[in-house]
Amino acid sequence: MDLLYTLLSFIAFSLLGIFVVFCFIMLTMILGKSIGDPDYAPVKGTVFNQLFYFNTLHDYQAEMAKTHPTFRLLAPDQSELYTADPRNVEHILKTKFDKYSKGKYNQDIMIDLFGEGIFAVDGDKWRQQRKLASYEFSTRVLRDFSCSVFRINAAKLVRVISEFSRQGQVFDMQDMLMRCTLDSIFKVGFGAELDCLEGSSKKGSKFMKAFDESNALTYWRYVDPFWKLKRFLNIGCEATLKRNIKIIDDFVHELINTRKAQFAIQQESNVKEDILSRFLIESKKDKETMTDQYLRDIILNFMIAGKDTSANTLSWFFYMLCKNPLVEEKIVQEVRDVTCSHESEENIDKFVAKITDDTLDKMHYLHAALTETLRLYPAVPTDGRAAEADDVLPDGHKLKKGDGVYYLAYGMGRMCSIWGEDAEEFRPERWLNNGVFESQSPFKFIAFHAGPRICLGKDFAYRQMKILAMALLRFFKFKLANGTQNVTYKVMITLHIDNGLPICAIPRS
Repeated sequence: MDLLYTLLSFIAFSLLGIFVVFCFIMLTMILGKSIGDPDYAPVKGTVFNQLFYFNTLHDYQAEMAKTHPTFRLLAPDQSELYTADPRNVEHILKTKFDKYSKGKYNQDIMIDLFGEGIFAVDGDKWRQQRKLASYEFSTRVLRDFSCSVFRINAAKLVRVISEFSRQGQVFDMQDMLMRCTLDSIFKVGFGAELDCLEGSSKKGSKFMKAFDESNALTYWRYVDPFWKLKRFLNIGCEATLKRNIKIIDDFVHELINTRKAQFAIQQESNVKEDILSRFLIESKKDKETMTDQYLRDIILNFMIAGKDTSANTLSWFFYMLCKNPLVEEKIVQEVRDVTCSHESEENIDKFVAKITDDTLDKMHYLHAALTETLRLYPAVPTDGRAAEADDVLPDGHKLKKGDGVYYLAYGMGRMCSIWGEDAEEFRPERWLNNGVFESQSPFKFIAFHAGPRICLGKDFAYRQMKILAMALLRFFKFKLANGTQNVTYKVMITLHIDNGLPICAIPRS
């Protein structure tokens, strides 16, 4: 009876909500909300358009941007502006940085999963976390420690894939990379051995599944007008999200308690290799702010940065190599030349030991291929801010206080006006000048954000991706298990390949 009452209540609230939203949109249309005013970006529909095109949302937005580089979708309480204009991106993220924030709308959506972590907050909390993280990422200790961890896990991944190859089995490359990068970020970031790659950690696998599902369900809130009602009633996707977050919280709090106990024993040591240790030191100075819940939020924000971004990019990278075998062969030749590895029976441990900072710096073509992958398949395909005051963008379009402003990293990578007529082609050479990698404006290539909030882990990410790519390409050729498969993305905060990447590994002679 209670279930029936809840269901009927939900239907009634939903119908009422639809009616209210419909009335509001009609009123908005009647009153104008600047529709037709050339000073404002052209209106291309309402936020409900995103629901209709959800499964291909990033391509839908990219196509819109090709016609209108800046456009608007109407929402009940604001306008949502989308832009693929690098001038606007620079204005929002750098020139007028203080006039834009994460905004209450975005924070409300993100808070259950990311809490008050660095990606979800502004002001003092953002500055505090960034200052500590900036210090950590700049230390030689972390660079050496992370390289060691990445090499160890790269060797483990080669061995795991070798077994698949020996048995002629198809495997999910994305899943393998997710497990590998999760192991790495937990070791480097939090000083914990997860052993998710080799399948010995059931807790780790359960945590990873819960986190990935929460990632998708959190993003769904952007197109679900009734998510707050569902959360209040604890039904549907919001009930699933709540269960997943409970799994995540239990796992992370256990990790924090374990690290605190270890830290108490090891506190005499001056060398703190992992990032969490640095925050634990700060928590002793500021117990009121740096609570266990705050530490939990910090951990999850660094985890999505260290796991999802690298694993997603590498998944798309190997997909692109399967589609572009000539690029793969160029990278393999560069690996052999830079590491002087021409032996057909070389030992994996011996090989990864050759991957030093100096070696990584010489891998210009690999760096270009990874960057080209990020151009077409950015780890975070859409990101945005909220206007804290009325403003005018460089392209002349006005914004009202409270309007959301989203930059389309996925769409920008496909804009001929930015990258030329071959914008949709995978061509690493566009990043090379006489064989040397040459970077582009971060407001044009926005995969690592830009301005004061530019990604601190950019070099960290490239280091991990290059080590894993070099190890895998040294020992295997890869081909898609089904060459006719339509590989596409799953719409979530980060750009996962939908249903994974089934692949075959062939030993390289």
